[in-house]
Amino acid sequence: MITKVNPYGHISLTNDYFSGLVAQAAKNCYGIAAMGQTPAANTVRSALRNGSLPHKGVTVTQEDGRLAITLHIKVGYGLNIASITQSITHRVKDEVERATGLKVTRIDVYVDDIISA
Repeated sequence: MITKVNPYGHISLTNDYFSGLVAQAAKNCYGIAAMGQTPAANTVRSALRNGSLPHKGVTVTQEDGRLAITLHIKVGYGLNIASITQSITHRVKDEVERATGLKVTRIDVYVDDIISA
C-alpha cells in the first residue's frame, strides 16, 4: 500500500492499482510482446511482505515518498531494445505521475525474453 499525504489527510493506493496502471501504460508501448513473469522466489517474497500477489511483471515500491517501479517485459525479435526500454520508462513515468501526483524516482526495465513473430 502506497500512501500520499495532503492537507486533507492521507490517501492510500493499493499495489494492485499501481500494478494495473503501470502494466497498461507499458503494454501500449511499441515493441512490447508481453509482460514478463517475475521469478517465483520474488513472487513468494512479495506475497509474504505485502500480503498480496504482484501483478504479472510489475512491482511498485515506495522509497522516501517516491515510487520505484520494476518491469519485466518480453520484446519482439529484431527490434531495438534500448529504444523500447527508453520509450517505456518515459511513458510509465508520465502516466503514473499524472494519474497519482506521486513522483517516480526510478524505473528498472528487465527484458526477460525475445519473442519471434
